[in-house]
Amino acid sequence: MLEDEYERDRRRLPRHLRRRPEPEAAFAFSIRPAVRADIPDIREIYNYYVTNSVVTLDEKRWSHKRWSDKFDHLQKLGLPFLVAVSPNDQVLGYGMVGPWTGGSGVRYTVENSIYLGQAATGKGLGRALLEALIAACEAKGLREMVAVISDKGAEASVALHEKLGFVEVGRMGRVGYKFGRPLGTIYLQKSLSPRKQPSWWSRLINR
Repeated sequence: MLEDEYERDRRRLPRHLRRRPEPEAAFAFSIRPAVRADIPDIREIYNYYVTNSVVTLDEKRWSHKRWSDKFDHLQKLGLPFLVAVSPNDQVLGYGMVGPWTGGSGVRYTVENSIYLGQAATGKGLGRALLEALIAACEAKGLREMVAVISDKGAEASVALHEKLGFVEVGRMGRVGYKFGRPLGTIYLQKSLSPRKQPSWWSRLINR
C-alpha cells in the first residue's frame, strides 16, 4: 500500500483505534577528550569542509601528520580538544581551542573551532560541543574565547555562538579567497568565568 493511501485509511478509523506512528530514535552521543585514535575521523570531517565549503579558508586537505602535530601541540599546552561520539565510539564531530595570536599577554584568550560530520548536523550536537568547550576552558582558567567565522556559508555557526553569549566585535572584508570568490571574516567574542589560573603558557615556554 502506498504511504498516502495508508494515511487516508488510518484517518478513517476512530482516533482511539489508529496506530500511532513509530517515534524516531533519539540521537545518542557523548562528549569526551579526543585521543590519538580519533585523528583519522577528525581529519575526514575537517577535509570535507576544506573541499566542499567556505566555512574554512583552507584550500588544501590536512594530512594525518599535520593533525597528529596539532593534537600533540594542544596536548602539551593542556588545552581542551573534545570529540562527540556515537554509542559505538564513532566520531560525530569535534571542538577545540588554540592559543590566540600574540605573545604571553594574551595567554588567557583562545580561539575555538567546531566541526560536525554531515550525518550529525541539525541535531543539537554543535551546541552541546560548544557548551562543553566553554565549560572546559573555564575549568582551565581561561578568560576570553574568540570565534573567527567566514561571512559566507556559516550563518548557522554565527547564530549558535550568539545563542551561547558570543558577541560580534568586528568584521574584515575580502581577507580570504576561495572557489573563485573573495570572502570576509566575522569576529565574535565571549567572556568566560575562569575557575583557576591557566598553566598552558608555562608549558609552552618551558618545553
